[in-house]
Amino acid sequence: KVSLAESGGGSVQSGGSLRLSCAVSGFIYARYCMAWFRQAPGKEREGIAQIDSTRSTIHADSVKGRFTIPQATSERTLYLVMNSLKAEDTAMHYCAARPLLSTTEYCSASIDSRLFPYWGQGTQVTVSS
Repeated sequence: KVSLAESGGGSVQSGGSLRLSCAVSGFIYARYCMAWFRQAPGKEREGIAQIDSTRSTIHADSVKGRFTIPQATSERTLYLVMNSLKAEDTAMHYCAARPLLSTTEYCSASIDSRLFPYWGQGTQVTVSS
């Protein structure tokens, strides 16, 4: 059974930093996408960062230059390093995983939540100005 569990959220002041972790178990695939999403109250879920099994990463424009998935990330532990946090980063943050089961499948550049079947419960990030 696949399970994902986030940790590392909390409350910080604007300009501060956090590192989120996602412990992954039961997810054993040669090709995959793993990603971070966030959802603020009243807003749609937003894909903010993704890494694939080739170690290629993409980041949404809203977090580019501030958030990163470090190379220390593996298929067992997904990290998100968040720097220069802003009040608008306040949201529940989720990790998600998607196996690529055929050679014709690729990770979406748009980090589409509808393509990810496995999700964690989320960890809250609150940034005060």
